Amino acid sequence: MKNVVAIILAAGRGTRMKSDTPKVLHNLLGTPIIFYVIDALNNAGVKDIITVAGYGSPLLKRAIGRRTKFVIQKKLLGSGDAVIRAKAVLGSGFSGNVLVICGDTPLVKYETIKDLINKHNNSGASATILTAKLKDPTGYGRILRDDGKSVSKIVEEIEAGLYEEVIDEINVGTYCFKAKDLYEALAVVKPDNRKKEIFLTDVIEILHNKGRRIESVLTEDESSAIGINDRSGLAEASAVLKKRILDSLMLSGVTVEDPATTTIYPGVEIGRDTVIRPNTVIESGVTIGQRCLIGPFARLRGGVKLDTEVEVGNFVELVRTTIGARARVKHHTYLGDAIVGRDVNIGAGTITANFDGVKKNRTIIEDGAFIGVGARLIAPVKVGRRATVGAGCVVPKNKNVPGGATVVGIPARIIRKQRV
Repeated sequence: MKNVVAIILAAGRGTRMKSDTPKVLHNLLGTPIIFYVIDALNNAGVKDIITVAGYGSPLLKRAIGRRTKFVIQKKLLGSGDAVIRAKAVLGSGFSGNVLVICGDTPLVKYETIKDLINKHNNSGASATILTAKLKDPTGYGRILRDDGKSVSKIVEEIEAGLYEEVIDEINVGTYCFKAKDLYEALAVVKPDNRKKEIFLTDVIEILHNKGRRIESVLTEDESSAIGINDRSGLAEASAVLKKRILDSLMLSGVTVEDPATTTIYPGVEIGRDTVIRPNTVIESGVTIGQRCLIGPFARLRGGVKLDTEVEVGNFVELVRTTIGARARVKHHTYLGDAIVGRDVNIGAGTITANFDGVKKNRTIIEDGAFIGVGARLIAPVKVGRRATVGAGCVVPKNKNVPGGATVVGIPARIIRKQRV
């Protein structure tokens, strides 16, 4: 979106995480928390992003790279001070809108961000706030409204009186401001008496008292309000995200037999009429074709690509492996850095020994090959078209099996050849 700059607040350590890693770099289904926020902004059309870092800033800057601009909040003096620090990157002449979002709210959807920006632009408000209504608002700042039902103030729970405690509308921590109004208000915010912090939430009351228009967008998805403060919150967010992913896949024509025991990470593509059986884990960067059967107890890691009608059975682990149509990898097998052709049978207990202590090496198994139970293929190695590797056979590295050959033994030796 034009004329919108986002500021991600990511300076806090997250002491309740009990970790030396900055909170926003903890993984949520294999991806750092803050990456979900960046992706949501990008998908909403916001490309100009400033990340405000503090604790662990070298780690954070290394992880984010060039995905956003970067500014350091040397002293953690509150969210308002963080936004002030970002002004140096934003530039004093910027006259557009500033979207402020917390780096620990990975469940805010990009559609919600778009709605917030559109409401802000169409209403001409000085500030537009994302809110949610919770059955239990404990731990969140409350939204106070005046007699005209306009937002007048945000009260943090620690400062809320008896009246405010019964309010169920909470501040999600995502805002859109006119830049000029935002920084004029921040200039008069008084630091908190105890910690000398400048709270961004104080800006709302200042703007309201000046007669400026304050709008709000109420998110229908309560999970968008989840901010991650500790490991329990991380697990809660993981459960929500997992359900979103599984629901989306099932709506697209994928059968998930037991969602409670199935984990599929973001960025996985699965074709229709594929069945995912219980206790299966599929990590980011996996592509699965149509009419496949996966699991139970299978693990597919990054770089896996399955063609149509592939079967991957129980206790199979795949990583950086491509498997052709109608191939079968049924039981207790590890395939790493492999290319498996069409109509291949991989017997139970097969292992591609891909790591030689220095680098990962490739195994190629061509169309129609048959790999017997308990075979060991020491990469780099190639098994030719319609070749057979006998049960318990060990194929040494660089000792390729010719097409149509049958090999047995340790090490593998050819006992039969046929034309292919």
